[in-house]
Amino acid sequence: MNIDLTDTTSSRINSALIQARRSTGTPAVGMVLTLVIVTDEGNHYDALRAASEASKEHPSRILVVIKRPGRSPRDRKMARMDAEVRVGGETGTGETVLLRLHGELANHAYSVVLPLLLPDAPVVVWWPEDAPEHPSEDLLGQLAQRRITDAQATEDPVAALGLRAATYTPGDTDLAWTRITPWRSVLAAALDQRHSPITSAIVEGEAYNPSSELLALWLAERLGVPVNRQVSEGPGLTAVRLETADGVICLDRANGSLAELAMPGQPDRHVALQRREVSELIAEELRRLDPDEIYASSVKFGVNKLGKGGVGTLERDAKTAPATQVAPGPDRPPLPTRDPEGPPEHAPGSPKNPPQAPAQPPAPKPHPPAKAQERKADGKADK
Repeated sequence: MNIDLTDTTSSRINSALIQARRSTGTPAVGMVLTLVIVTDEGNHYDALRAASEASKEHPSRILVVIKRPGRSPRDRKMARMDAEVRVGGETGTGETVLLRLHGELANHAYSVVLPLLLPDAPVVVWWPEDAPEHPSEDLLGQLAQRRITDAQATEDPVAALGLRAATYTPGDTDLAWTRITPWRSVLAAALDQRHSPITSAIVEGEAYNPSSELLALWLAERLGVPVNRQVSEGPGLTAVRLETADGVICLDRANGSLAELAMPGQPDRHVALQRREVSELIAEELRRLDPDEIYASSVKFGVNKLGKGGVGTLERDAKTAPATQVAPGPDRPPLPTRDPEGPPEHAPGSPKNPPQAPAQPPAPKPHPPAKAQERKADGKADK
């Protein structure tokens, strides 16, 4: 059932939701969360379709905030809200409300959304594109337990990852991280088997692919080895190679759907690594609403080492910035550099403060001849 409301208020929208539920024969509210989508008129259709697919697994109230500030000064001065309420049909067991905020009201989405949230239910805010620089400080972001962004939808995905690292707050996540969940699962399962120590790694993917950068950060932070980013033709992330003393552990996905896992001393096997739709990514993020500590440690690790143009080297040693450091910018001083003539850095895996070599002991004094020692001992005995 669809109900269109023009120049309306949040109170009238709540009344329309109750009316629509009663008309469809489902007066009880059985939804588990509120999903707020902040987008524009040109991108709301794809985002709503993905959220509706995800709501089949997680019944939710979907609030689509479509900002239309207007182009002319006259349009920007007026404040009006139009709404469309959808219950049943394609929305499944959930509810969908499209909120079109015109003029000045586009800058006050918080006051419009707050009365429409489900009581005693978690809130998730998703920015399919044009996310704020600091999602947790955004007024809508402050309502949410989970804040979802997508670095891949930005003009400079690598710079977006640096911004996410600098402004990370528990509850933040990015779909670029969600896209590599199958890769991380396969690699973790492969490394659960017996293997020789890993000495280095290579991650291949398209230039400016944020998922490739995040996977390289994750490997460098978890394994503590040098990780090199190499550009491939894609699509997306294409291969991971782990160098060991016995050979190379290789996970190669050449066609974007089926990957081949090769390990030393074992037969090659095929692994399903199909590129997933956005609806699957959103459904995965809605399964857990607690802070993702692994994402936090990975996105913060060595973010200043992210390659320009998708190429770079990540190395977990003394040359690598601490996990909380970010790339220097106009408001941050540059990172300190090491004197090339100073003492060498410690090797990966060795203690940061190796014990100093003991000082050379003094030369022993020459012993007197044996006969003299005997005469001296006899003299003492006579006394």
